[in-house]
Amino acid sequence: MAVPKRKMSRSNTRHRRAQWKAATPNLVPVFIDGREHSVPQHLVRAYRRGLLKPHD
Repeated sequence: MAVPKRKMSRSNTRHRRAQWKAATPNLVPVFIDGREHSVPQHLVRAYRRGLLKPHD
């Protein structure tokens, strides 16, 4: 693991953290019980198997 040689200022730390942004999940249409739902792509198998229930 990388260890900094010197303390980073509070201003620099906050500027660095402010650059992080969450990406929206890629939604895919899935038919469950005859109705179309948009779900995140990585959860499609769970919805089809019935492990997760889509909310209306």
